[in-house]
Formats: sequence, structure tokens, C-alpha cells
Amino acid sequence: MSTALLLPRSLALTPEGAALVAEIERYLAQLATTATPAVPYVCPLGSTVQPWNSGFPVPRPTLLDRLAHRPARPVPVTVADHLRLASRYISAFGWLQGALWDSAGRVCLLGAQAAVLVHGYGTPDTAAWARAQVMEVLHATGRPVSSPDQYNDRPTTRQADVHLLLDRAAARTQSLGL
Repeated sequence: MSTALLLPRSLALTPEGAALVAEIERYLAQLATTATPAVPYVCPLGSTVQPWNSGFPVPRPTLLDRLAHRPARPVPVTVADHLRLASRYISAFGWLQGALWDSAGRVCLLGAQAAVLVHGYGTPDTAAWARAQVMEVLHATGRPVSSPDQYNDRPTTRQADVHLLLDRAAARTQSLGL
């Protein structure tokens, strides 16, 4: 398949310009045509953006839920999954200190746990167990605070610290089989 470079008639070419165009066309004709890949392109620098709840089913109301005019039952998740979902939620929407959430959608540690519950993942008992595990990790790592929220709101705490805390609490929870 040969493609020719078409120039508008209003563009006056000099003999040198015409020779350059002919040379470029010869070069392009020598190149092998590449077939379109059968698989989607994957960027070597990272992966595509995933929703914060990817890998978990979206809560759907059953027929009985719709007849009773009630929300869908929550998707059962482990305490470790609840902590990981809270970390993903913070990654997706942003982290905040000093408030549960703001108008931009950013949340604190407690706000992320509340958002996970509101979106239908786990129960209040799951969130309570998760907070207890976060407290265990805080005390085990030498950070005696009265609540995870106090740790979240410290001026020295960064978003990476919160993610590390949630990850450690999830690993501890999983190792305990909770």
C-alpha cells in the first residue's frame, strides 16, 4: 500500500522541497507496515486506573429488597478487606486532616471507613473490628494515641503513614484470621 503526500495547490514547492518530499515518501514506503496488536496496549510505566472497589461486587438490591423498599444488603468483606478498601478509597479521593470529609471528596481515616460502609461493603461490626486492629498496630509500633483519628490529625502524619498503618493492620488481621 502506497500513500502519497498530498499538498494543497496553493502551496508553492521549490525543487528542493519537492525532492525532500519524494525522499520522505521513498523512506516511508520502505518501512514495514505494522499490524494492529490483538491485545490492548499496556503502558510499561504503570497500569490503568482502577475503581477503588475493583475486585469486589457492587451491592445490588434483591427482589425482596426492592419490594420492601430497603437498600441492598452489604457485601460481606473481611476486616482486612475493609481496611484495604479504606486505603483504596483514600487513594482515589484524597486524604484530609481535621474533618471527616470536605467538599472536594477528600476523607480522613474515619471518613474512609464510613465511606466504605456507606457504599455497601461490610457491616458496622466489621468497621469496629478494623478500628480495633488499627489501634493495636498503633500501640504495637510505639504510637500511643487514644484513637486512630488522633493519629490521623497529628501535624506530623502524612498520607503515606495512613496507608502504611492500614496495610499493617490488614496484614495483622489476616494473619489472625479475623
